[in-house]
Amino acid sequence: MKKNWKVIAVSAGGVLVLAVLVVLALNRSGAPSESDALVDVPQEDTTVLLYGIDVGKYDLAENTVEFGETIGQIFGRYGVGPGLVDQIARKSEPVFSLRGIKAGQKYTTFQTKDSAARLAYFVYEASMTDYLVFDLSGDSVRVYMDTKNVTVKRRMKTATITSSLWNCMIDNGMSPMLAMDLSDIYAWSIDFFGIQEGDNFTVIYDQKYVDTVEIGHGTIWGARFEHGGKNYYAIPFMQDGKVSYWDEQGQSLRKNLLKAPLKYSRISSRFSASRLHPILRIRRPHYGVDYAAPSGTPVVAVGDGVVIAKGYGGGGGNTLKIKHNSGQLVSGYLHLKGYAKGINKGTRVRQGQLIGYVGATGLATGPHLDFRLWRNGTPIDPLKVPTEPAEPVRAANKQAFDGVRDRIMAELNGTLADSLKVTSFAPAADTSRAANPDSVKQTPAR
Repeated sequence: MKKNWKVIAVSAGGVLVLAVLVVLALNRSGAPSESDALVDVPQEDTTVLLYGIDVGKYDLAENTVEFGETIGQIFGRYGVGPGLVDQIARKSEPVFSLRGIKAGQKYTTFQTKDSAARLAYFVYEASMTDYLVFDLSGDSVRVYMDTKNVTVKRRMKTATITSSLWNCMIDNGMSPMLAMDLSDIYAWSIDFFGIQEGDNFTVIYDQKYVDTVEIGHGTIWGARFEHGGKNYYAIPFMQDGKVSYWDEQGQSLRKNLLKAPLKYSRISSRFSASRLHPILRIRRPHYGVDYAAPSGTPVVAVGDGVVIAKGYGGGGGNTLKIKHNSGQLVSGYLHLKGYAKGINKGTRVRQGQLIGYVGATGLATGPHLDFRLWRNGTPIDPLKVPTEPAEPVRAANKQAFDGVRDRIMAELNGTLADSLKVTSFAPAADTSRAANPDSVKQTPAR
């Protein structure tokens, strides 16, 4: 609220004296003076709000839900009877089921400051950003969900890997979830099982905050990953209404097959025509790659396709086979602990879709995934299969892409002004596919 001030300026000396005499006379007669109006200045609003509630009117207390504790028990401690709790539960159901209250989550109580100390508001934090307000201050109960103010700051981080990408993120003050997303972006270009000490990366991303607490990251605006002495760039660009990542030449980073069907493990056995079997103790072909991983580790499809086999395969244990859309390729997943929900023979799957979990069924000394590939019925080494890129940036979009690429690469090198950073993906018509209303062209932000 702005303060209001009145300023009176008098230029002539004689007139000033006369004005003073008039003011004195008015004061003696009890009439209000101009100086009285100057004293009457509105005050600043000092109301402090928490969850949109005036904290000055209530006594506040913060606590967390204990293990096994019910909402009825919590409300009961503040004098809320079973009848009102039932009413609260019914009011809450369309917004948030009270059965979803979780141990460890924070809640805040607002009690009146009088001797009765009645519970006026109860606020439950359902997540880092969302909170549920129970308004008991009036004649009727109100329940509503609201969201905290989230701020976003653009960050650029550079780091060198000494052990794993996951540990590197943590050691350099980045979220491990950023490692997951970065590995997804480069899943078709970099074998993260083969990460070497000294590999390094630079990434530009949005960091989200509630107050000063980091709550995750948003858009990854670009990255450069040096692996084995070669630089791999990731440039975000919108084509056909979807933002994907491309190399500096406009080639999609997405290939027809993923390099591996699971994350963060190690190769315990490779493709071989003569391997000493760890259980049978005889030499026999091993036409697959064994990825050692904890039991229950998610396994995903390496490419789009159709499930052609699902079941127990003798020494291979629980087995799944997928025929892929590109060429005469079939992928196999052996020794699974179990299958993902909805995965059956004939099911169509998408690249990266969850299909099962690492196990040790069949002849296995421990939990691992035996991953196999066949081309036209002949087993081939999964680690040596060339992967073809998806469609590149089309000619009609190339100029727009080049503008985005130049800005992203300059920012990665630390040579771009803030005013030129790419901060949005604004669609425009794609003349190469004008008949498709869902096709769009990238417009870089300036």
